[in-house]
Amino acid sequence: MSSYWMPFTANRQFLAHPRILVGAEGMYFTKADGTKVLDGTSGLWCVNAGHGRKEIAKAVGDQIAALDYAPAFQMGHPGVFELAAKLTAILPGDLDHAFFVNSGSEAVESALKIALAYHQARGEGARRRFIGRERGYHGADFAGTAVGGIGNNRKGFGDLGIPVDHLIGIYDPALAFTRGEPNQGADRADDLERLIALHGANTIAAVIVEPFAGSAGVLVSPKGYLARLREICDRHGILLIFDEVITGFGRIGASFAAARFGVIPDMITLAKGLTNGTVPMGAVGVRSGIYKTMMSTDAPEGAVELPHGYTYSGHPVACAAALAALDIFEREDLFARAGKMESVLEDAVHSLRGLPHIVDIRNIGMAAAIELEPRETRPNARAFDAYLKCFERGLLIRVTGETIALSPPLIVTSDELGAMIKTLSSVLKDLD
Repeated sequence: MSSYWMPFTANRQFLAHPRILVGAEGMYFTKADGTKVLDGTSGLWCVNAGHGRKEIAKAVGDQIAALDYAPAFQMGHPGVFELAAKLTAILPGDLDHAFFVNSGSEAVESALKIALAYHQARGEGARRRFIGRERGYHGADFAGTAVGGIGNNRKGFGDLGIPVDHLIGIYDPALAFTRGEPNQGADRADDLERLIALHGANTIAAVIVEPFAGSAGVLVSPKGYLARLREICDRHGILLIFDEVITGFGRIGASFAAARFGVIPDMITLAKGLTNGTVPMGAVGVRSGIYKTMMSTDAPEGAVELPHGYTYSGHPVACAAALAALDIFEREDLFARAGKMESVLEDAVHSLRGLPHIVDIRNIGMAAAIELEPRETRPNARAFDAYLKCFERGLLIRVTGETIALSPPLIVTSDELGAMIKTLSSVLKDLD
């Protein structure tokens, strides 16, 4: 088993006690011994419509039989144009163009490069700096790691050579046990003015933030925060990018956070739920003004406007999976269902308040976090112990630091949420 170097995994620990999944259907994984594991995390924030969707499997199989691959450069196929039209139709505002990639990390890299190229095309090539946020996560590639604000993800790689700075974080421990968006903290967006004064607006290309920070433990933006960022960016000619790799496709309790909060970014990065986790794919939604600027070039007609892309951009099989997933979301009205189930998840997770070790509970949409008090001698170990015990008892959760995260598929029932909370409660009571 050691031939496989596992990502974001304590490899030595895993090899000592492997956790192997061999099947999945609906709300459940199946372990090698045949026992079921209730999926409390949508795989990894991505299986929004539940596992084993036969419609997606058929679409993928039919596509492989008909057209298994088509070159992405100087060539197209029907599925990619159909998907671009269908995806941009559900994006809010004038996010009318889609650039396809293979993951959320690539979506971030592409959005940042588009930002640089856009400013270059407008004669503002000095705008080279990016602004991320403390405890933000934007994938594992170079630029995404640089704009990310999770220390452990950055410090092992030294100086990545990309000009970045970071806004102060949005989490306020004084507002523990807040349900949904905190009422206080919108003024934290004003920290962007400090960075503008420090670096100069004419050097900043874009600000990139998650509407809620998923990987850092469901850190929810305060009411008015995103709108305030939008206003400051507009005033200084800075692009605003929403990383909706996690929040998109219903996770936020609506189609996208940009739609829920009525704040339209210049670009939006997407992945995960786009294909329901079945085939790797991501996308950047781009506003019309950016696209038109890039197409309004004095270069010869045959010149490539954006010298960027990937061998598997808009892969036919990924497009087939995405089209089938979007059909499921629409047919079963899963985005609206997520909005209706938000209060059920909220009440369920906040019922854990008062149990041992819990210092905060947060939630928004179909995502929630339970933060635990760390042990004095073994920080970050308590939540991982909970993770192992939950898995033994038939529940998959996610942990980051001392935070337990829940992000069940949008098809989850009240009874299944109750089963998750029952298991979590028993595990938390048993932890030292």
